Amino acid sequence: MASPANPPKKVVLAYSGGLDTSIILKWLQTEFGCEVVTFTADLGQGEELEPAREKALQMGIKEENIFIEDLREDFVRDYVFPMFRANAVYEGVYLLGTSIARPLIAKRQIEIAQRVGADAVCHGATGKGNDQVRFELGYYALAPDIRVIAPWRDWDFKGRADLIKFAEEQGIPVPADKRGEAPFSVDANLLHTSSEGKALEDPAEETPDFVYQRTVNPEDAPNEPEYITVQFEKGDATGINGEAMSPATLLTALNEYGRKHGIGRLDLLENRFVGMKSRGMYETPGGTILLTAHRGIEQATLDKGAAHLKDELMPKYAECIYNGFWWAPEREMLQAAIDHSQMYVTGEVRLKLYKGGVHLVGRSSPYSLYSESIVTFEDDRGAYDQKDAEGFIKLNALRLRLLAGRDKETGRN
Repeated sequence: MASPANPPKKVVLAYSGGLDTSIILKWLQTEFGCEVVTFTADLGQGEELEPAREKALQMGIKEENIFIEDLREDFVRDYVFPMFRANAVYEGVYLLGTSIARPLIAKRQIEIAQRVGADAVCHGATGKGNDQVRFELGYYALAPDIRVIAPWRDWDFKGRADLIKFAEEQGIPVPADKRGEAPFSVDANLLHTSSEGKALEDPAEETPDFVYQRTVNPEDAPNEPEYITVQFEKGDATGINGEAMSPATLLTALNEYGRKHGIGRLDLLENRFVGMKSRGMYETPGGTILLTAHRGIEQATLDKGAAHLKDELMPKYAECIYNGFWWAPEREMLQAAIDHSQMYVTGEVRLKLYKGGVHLVGRSSPYSLYSESIVTFEDDRGAYDQKDAEGFIKLNALRLRLLAGRDKETGRN
């Protein structure tokens, strides 16, 4: 962090308009006497963002230094969809909804800093979490000489009581529900909602119902299943039930299907990049449907070797995103291989949605590698000579037979 003897002149702050980032905004002003530029990204978190402009104005930010941008289409098209081409899940289950938002926020923050001539950027991530790493790796990858200010690592506040006191001293409104210790914290965007904190810190206790925000309880979902079709072109979803949609519009529609049927809940005890385990509750309704659909169309269109290699590469790709290495060469190399595999991943899948479950029930593609004439149990008209299997098996068994013979001779059997 810059010392008061060498303060930044202009700082671009990732600003939500909430209490914590409002405190950070005022702290930057009082600590450094610097000019602050606020950047608020609409990634589909479902909140009205214009109040962030009013709060910034009330705290003395010039109108020309307030940036509020709708990045929903950019987010889904350039970040979510490339990730889903890889079928990326962290530790087998987490769809990386928070992780994948950070590269875009960092990118736009740096672009704004360069545009307004700022010499520093600031984020509100804590010193215990992954987001500080994700933001800052993004900053440094895109602007290696940028100054980064991370207040949670550097200020003297010891806890929430200190923050509230500072807010009151500085005339920052403190909502009544923010005065006590928050029952849990929430991060949201168009892909997911994540919740963690006090009410969720005991991993032995079931997630309370009041934590869920994006999905109905599966037990209360409709008693009749609903069928939908999802269309794909080169690995990306392009429509639902035959209706073409933009990336953000499509994910929004899938979210509504998932909400209605209680799809996409995840209770996870995960390994953070910084070394500790944390318990989070994630809701990814549309993403859960999309993952099942994408794997379904790949079943028909990907060659065995390509499909299996993708599954081997996926954990490394997912780890890159989780740990904040979106802009690293290894992620870009993996992306190039994954995108090449999607050349013929085009067609349609049919899904059954029912009480928390999404079930693949059909898939078709003009590029399908499935051949009914070869796989059939009926007369295949010479398409496959079953006698060929004998030589295939003997060649693959050769090393096993040699091993067995050696073990017999040495008495190991």
